[in-house]
Amino acid sequence: MSNSGKKKPRLVADKRRKKPAKKARGWSLFKKRATQPSTKARSKKPVARKTNATVKRKRAATKKTSTGPIRGFFGRVFGYVFRLVWAISWRATAVALVLIAGAVFYTYTTLPDVRELLDGRARGSVTLMDREGDVFAWRGDQFGGVVTAASVSSHLKNAVVATEDKRFYRHFGISPRGVASAIRINLSEGRGPLSGHGGSTITQQTAKLLCLGVAYDQEEWESEAAYVRDCRRGSLGRKAKEALYALAMEAKYSKDEILSIYLNRAYMGAGAYGSEAAAQRYFGKPASALSPQEGAMLAGLLTAPTRLSPTSNLERSQARAATILRLMEEQEYLTTEERRRAMANPATLSEAAEAQTGGYFADWVMESGPDFFTRDTTEDVIIRTTLDQRIQRAAEEALSVIFDEKVKEGSQAQAAIVVMSADGAVRAMVGGRESKVSGAFNRATMANRQTGSAFKPFVYGTALELGYGPNATVVDEPYCLDIPGSGRWCPKNYQKDYRGRVTMIDALKFSLNIPAVKVSEAVGRDLVRKVAEDFGIESDLAAGPALALGASESTLLEMTGAYAGILNGGSSVTPYGLEELTLLGEDIALMGAAGGIGERVIREEAARELTYMMEKVVSEGTARRARLDGWEVAGKTGTTQAARDAWFIGFTADYVTGVWMGYDDNSPLQQVTGGSLPTDIWRETMARVNEGLEPRPLPMSRGINERVVEDVNSRAPGGQRTPRRESAVERILRDILGR
Repeated sequence: MSNSGKKKPRLVADKRRKKPAKKARGWSLFKKRATQPSTKARSKKPVARKTNATVKRKRAATKKTSTGPIRGFFGRVFGYVFRLVWAISWRATAVALVLIAGAVFYTYTTLPDVRELLDGRARGSVTLMDREGDVFAWRGDQFGGVVTAASVSSHLKNAVVATEDKRFYRHFGISPRGVASAIRINLSEGRGPLSGHGGSTITQQTAKLLCLGVAYDQEEWESEAAYVRDCRRGSLGRKAKEALYALAMEAKYSKDEILSIYLNRAYMGAGAYGSEAAAQRYFGKPASALSPQEGAMLAGLLTAPTRLSPTSNLERSQARAATILRLMEEQEYLTTEERRRAMANPATLSEAAEAQTGGYFADWVMESGPDFFTRDTTEDVIIRTTLDQRIQRAAEEALSVIFDEKVKEGSQAQAAIVVMSADGAVRAMVGGRESKVSGAFNRATMANRQTGSAFKPFVYGTALELGYGPNATVVDEPYCLDIPGSGRWCPKNYQKDYRGRVTMIDALKFSLNIPAVKVSEAVGRDLVRKVAEDFGIESDLAAGPALALGASESTLLEMTGAYAGILNGGSSVTPYGLEELTLLGEDIALMGAAGGIGERVIREEAARELTYMMEKVVSEGTARRARLDGWEVAGKTGTTQAARDAWFIGFTADYVTGVWMGYDDNSPLQQVTGGSLPTDIWRETMARVNEGLEPRPLPMSRGINERVVEDVNSRAPGGQRTPRRESAVERILRDILGR
């Protein structure tokens, strides 16, 4: 079959997409533009916005897809806990702030006027003055008077601020920065966060000094020390209360008022409370006149007043002051030149503070006075005493010289010295080798020791009072007595020999034991005991015949006072150191002298004869080492059994000086007797005491009658009787009656 003649089309696939129609020209284009909105119109067409819920759903979906279900769970838990803690915290903080504000406000209402807080001592002070009116010692709580931040030296004020709280004038009572720094330092040094450095501001320290407003009550507290310990507690609760009190103080008082309280109440060592007392105590000047180096030294005492006290260790106190001067320079309170000048001339103690004389004497005066005016006083008391600082230094120097030159190094032996006038006024007292002390054991007043042969003058004084003359004789020979209940007692002389018939002068001069016992037995032990007691020996005296040999115990002060009775002509004395007691600011004395000359014990002639006999002890007998060129000296040595105690008590026309030497544990002395080291100490003391003085003769009988009036030996039990001779009493009566 043939093709119809038409060309067949190509076989191709169907077109999947239609071609766009050609754009019409002319009218079609105009129509299209006319019907379409403009660009500006299109831009204003509302667009569907995503809602917050939609965004959150998408984010949650994205987060769930990216973090996983576990992390998402914990994230939700953390978020919940955080929101809960936050909600509780800000509410708790708000409540705490309200409570703190309430507590501060309440404390604010309880704070007294600032003037009531300046002197917070529970006790008063005692200032001791020597016989010339110069201060030499202080006791009790010293308070020199009220000062203010404006009245003290600017150097002291600046030193305190630079050392204790350099941001004092910028903080509000507490210093978070200071607390954080203190905790960091404590932890770095291996301590607890609240142990050691406290980070306390001056305001907080003042709050502590005020004991947070709790006053001392004697009935509530076991002691004042317990009260102070409680005030100084550093527990967390105590710190919190302290901070509240400090905030209240900042609201109530000005910065200078707070600093004034601090400067008046702070303890600065050596019993001084407040800057005025410390300035007077250490430098002998008011707090308003302190130099930079002196102000720095006082500021340095605030951290450790006892350890850094210049009276304890001046070099350590000066080193601390140098550190504070550098702080003052760093904080621009001093220029570099001022700091260098101050460090080149460090602060030194006043003459009175440096000397620290009469510590034992001051303690004795405090003990001898009434408690309510001395140890337990609530008033500020001034006591004028009998102390002579020149004599006191002489005694201290003499003791030091002898121990340095004549006592074996390392020896624990002790010694004591008392110097007094004939009326019992104590001029010097050394109670041990360490002279610059306070509150130490006073061997001059507290140590009861056997007196040995130093007791013998009272035996012979009794005999002289009964009419025996110094040349009365007694036989030095083997001698025994039967003592009821004790058996036979046979005394021996120190030299273990016998001299036969001797006078009482020689018996005392060579300190012979047997003649002393015989004389005591002849005149009667009761009379000897009575004479000794009347002269002022208050300790219990032995009842047996060993009384004559000093078997009884006594103190150096008692023995020296008894010898003063011999010097003054036979009248008793009461040793005393207090001459006058007044209250600070008052002119009328509340107390006068607490001692002096009392009743007559033996006749003046007997006392003069006894002085003559005792002068022979020094010039020719056992105390020859006590001789002083140009001076007449009388005295008596004493050595107890096994040389446990060695004594020498002697006097010139002006002063009586007693010396004791021994061990505190009563151990025997090695090669020491009353005629050796104690006599050397006495001579060194009196050489210094008499320096520059015109020698005066002793009040003693001269040209003693050589005629023997009585043989004492004839009256001693067991002794040989000799024909009786005319007694002194009989001779006097015969002369009076003309027979």
